Amino acid sequence: MNARDILTMRLTSQQIASSESGSPSEVVARLLAMQAQDHRGALWSIGLRLPESTVADIERAIANRTIVRTWPMRRTLHYVAADDVRWMLRLLTPRAIKGMAGRLARLGIDEPVLARGRKAIEKAFRERPLLTREEVYDVLARAKIPPENQRGIHIISRLSQEGLLCFGPHRGSAPTFALLDEWIPPSRVLARDEALARLTARYFRGHAPATVRDFAWWSGITLGDARAGVAMMSAELEEKKIGDTTYIVSRAAAEVSADARQVARRLFLLPGFDEYMLGYSDRSVALDSAHAQKIVPGNNGMFMPTIVARGRVIGTWRMGPSRSTVPVTPLPFTPLSAGDARAFAAAAQRYQTFHGREE
Repeated sequence: MNARDILTMRLTSQQIASSESGSPSEVVARLLAMQAQDHRGALWSIGLRLPESTVADIERAIANRTIVRTWPMRRTLHYVAADDVRWMLRLLTPRAIKGMAGRLARLGIDEPVLARGRKAIEKAFRERPLLTREEVYDVLARAKIPPENQRGIHIISRLSQEGLLCFGPHRGSAPTFALLDEWIPPSRVLARDEALARLTARYFRGHAPATVRDFAWWSGITLGDARAGVAMMSAELEEKKIGDTTYIVSRAAAEVSADARQVARRLFLLPGFDEYMLGYSDRSVALDSAHAQKIVPGNNGMFMPTIVARGRVIGTWRMGPSRSTVPVTPLPFTPLSAGDARAFAAAAQRYQTFHGREE
């Protein structure tokens, strides 16, 4: 296996070059979790892996409760399939909650405050099943818990990590929240080892080739747990080396068809927080370090949308201010070849069609 093989296999396992999915929930389940702090970008992350889909299809899956947005790991918003949300929260959030204890303490959010907020919020949602963030903040304020200075969103995220809340559909431009147990049907509880094994198998099926360190970083588990998960699933995983680096590949996704290899050489427009970038702690295979600051300016945690051609990041792109036409502008690291310029125009057209708009 060489670097080109890694890029081709990732584009395939991530369903970018070759999609086996027939619905938004199948796309999300294949990748296990898809980062989603940028909601608009997250819709496109799902849509670009689902040929012929539109933004309405993804929004319908949210409204139909087959995918759900919450904080399942790394204290970061992700979309997950409804069947996966509870076991992932139970397995992955305790470490994240522990890691935020100091921050909550500095904000004056202790267990009595959380208990009071939890009680008030549960009562409010029993009366109204969907509330916007500002409406939740009003509930906290009436319970004498000031939501200012990010206290409100920290309480919402903590209660979501505990499995009380999750996101619902948008109300206009505003996201709503719901009680998880009222919004998502009951699902089976997994023992810890079973959950860790499932996490391991599903991560590598949707992201391989990847390293154990990639897996530990992505999921927020310890390196020891990541190694234990790989050992549990050794029958389904295999190791491949490039130099001193050991990559792990899912045997079920190890074969890449000739058609998929051809498609992997195409050009794609990815949103800023796509799993193709965020699925790995080491992004050097796809992104030249000389351009890393252009993707995450100032290391501020905000990932720019990327142009990916032949598996490599060759530039960024941006949308214009118009909401009626969604013009798309390329910002390549070096001038696009004539072929790449045509491919960019076609990819931009697909993006606009996804949003139901034309230039």
